[in-house]
Amino acid sequence: MTESTTADRRQPLDPRLLEFLVCPLTKEPLRYDRERQELISDKAGLAFPIRDGIPIMLVDEARQIDPDEPGPTLG
Repeated sequence: MTESTTADRRQPLDPRLLEFLVCPLTKEPLRYDRERQELISDKAGLAFPIRDGIPIMLVDEARQIDPDEPGPTLG
């Protein structure tokens, strides 16, 4: 994937979605990491990807968060 294609996929997440979305495992609120384009579930230790501005809320698609990883950039 080229750099311009990657930039095209970084559509901003509608902040109103954060009012409704919760972690599918814990049902806890999520945090938005704008830099990585992910929704973070601190309690589950998972990061859900956002592709083309659409959150992918499938556990199988989520990335395990490394506990030593720096905290997310809040949106």
